Amino acid sequence: MKIGIVSDSHGSYQAIDSMLAHKEAQGVALWLFAGDIAMDADYLAMVTDKEVIRVAGNNDWPGGHLPDYETADIAGHTILLTHGHLFGVNFGLNNLQQAALAVGADIAVYGHTHVAVQEIIDNVLIVNPGSVARPRDAANGSFMVMDLQPGKSPLVKLIRI
Repeated sequence: MKIGIVSDSHGSYQAIDSMLAHKEAQGVALWLFAGDIAMDADYLAMVTDKEVIRVAGNNDWPGGHLPDYETADIAGHTILLTHGHLFGVNFGLNNLQQAALAVGADIAVYGHTHVAVQEIIDNVLIVNPGSVARPRDAANGSFMVMDLQPGKSPLVKLIRI
């Protein structure tokens, strides 16, 4: 199953549209939205007609209607989705990795830092798609696509738009 991963769009529908126009976004069956800004996840769901699993970011407070984290079982994998700010991701990924293990997840997805990451810590794949609209690690925004198959390691690709 091909899933898309996006974060930190910060109100830029233009960035979301550019992401969706990219050839790698074609065939995505499900989107994971790791926060900042909740309305953007609604827009993504509307224009793609795909399920969007979403969480609140630090800019979605107060009064947000989204949870701080979600778990999802997809194609034989369990994913912990969060924005990351509550796990201190600016200072390291150990808290996030421990939270993933606590819920039985083999994949943790986060945002917040606007910097793309893909690494494995103690059998947990941790990914951050960077920011689709305001990257801090490159000139162009980014998102990820992940191919998930039961019994196989996830295949992750970072895409710059």
